[in-house]
Parts: sequence; structure tokens; C-alpha cells
Amino acid sequence: MLIAVLGTGSVGRALAGRLDELGHTVTVGTRDPEATRTRTDDDGRATYAEWAGAHPHIGLERFAAAAAGAELVVNATGGDVSLDVLTLAGADNLAGKVLLDVANPLDHSHGFPPRLFVKDADSLAEMIQRAFPAARVVKSLNTMNADVMVRPAELPGPTSVFVSGDDAEAKQLVTGLLVAMGHTDVIDLGGLATARGAEMVLPLWISLRLHLGTNAFNFHVVR
Repeated sequence: MLIAVLGTGSVGRALAGRLDELGHTVTVGTRDPEATRTRTDDDGRATYAEWAGAHPHIGLERFAAAAAGAELVVNATGGDVSLDVLTLAGADNLAGKVLLDVANPLDHSHGFPPRLFVKDADSLAEMIQRAFPAARVVKSLNTMNADVMVRPAELPGPTSVFVSGDDAEAKQLVTGLLVAMGHTDVIDLGGLATARGAEMVLPLWISLRLHLGTNAFNFHVVR
């Protein structure tokens, strides 16, 4: 499958690398490819370039070019910029395609811990669907760390992942990718409005992260 992963942070890199490993043709989308290639961290390391060197088959394009050539688009950007990034990707380039949204509506403007800028009566996933009505939005993977997203089997026990969306076929496609990545308990919550609950898990996830001192955990629905 031709897949565009929008976002070059830890989530985008983890998903792009794993999908490439699974045999998909992956292109990462960014605002400015040259700036991304030369970006360094506080220690002067070229973080994206180093990662890209280990993943030579993964392309890097501007958001619009990456989305235009894809069959599936993954929104792995920060929730506060997701709508802007998807606008740059282009509504025509998203139309008719499955759009897997793994972002969370985190508002960092009040310090730590971040708040949710939408909840209860709406969700980021629904905002994206309204902004791009021809896309087939599916919410998933937002309730766990990037490493757990792509390699859940490395945790010592079974875990659950949630899927929300209004398009049954789109959810089936996403579920297939989740299973391929190692997820064994995929729970279809229903329509896209159920993404509200999945996104509201984040304050709990942050509290657990602080208490446990690690990102290497996930939720499991025992039933």
C-alpha cells in the first residue's frame, strides 16, 4: 500500500518505520523537506537525517506531495496543528482516502500537564472530518506511546487498541494494519463520535506516565 505519514516527530517516525518494515511504500510529509533533513536537536545531532539513514526506502516530501501519492494518509502531527497541516496536504489529496488520525487535542499553553482543547461534545477526529468531509477518518492508536503503537508485543501482557469511525470499510483497513503491527485486541467503539472518549483518555495516560515513570505501558479491557 502507498502510505503517507504526516509528521516527522517520534510518532511519525515510529509509524513510518514500522509500516516500511511491513512492506508498504511510505512517504513522510513535512512542511520543508530540506529544513527537516538538516534539523538538529539541542546536542547538535541531525535527528531526522540519522533516522532517515536507517530507513533508506522512506521518502520525504512536502505535505501535499506526500498525500497526493498515497492510498492511506496518517495524521501523526501534534493535535494543535493537525488542521493546519491537513489543509497544507490539500482537501483534494485527502478526498476518498482513509485518514488515520492518531493525534490528540493537547493544549500546552497553560503549562504542564497539557489540557484538552476539545472534549465531551466534540473531538479532534470529528473536527478533522468536518473540515475534510470527503476523507474517511478513522481514530486509533492515540491512547499509547509511539513505541507501543508499533510493537505492542514487547509489553509483557495483552493490551487493547480502540478504533472509531463512520466508514466500516475504512475501519477494516486500519484494523488490518493494527493486527499486522501486533495488536491482538482491536476494539471497534463505533462511529467517529466515540473518538471523544478515546481522546479523553489522555489526561489519565499522562498521570499514569508520571506515576509509573515510563511510557512502556498500555490499557487492557478485561471482559
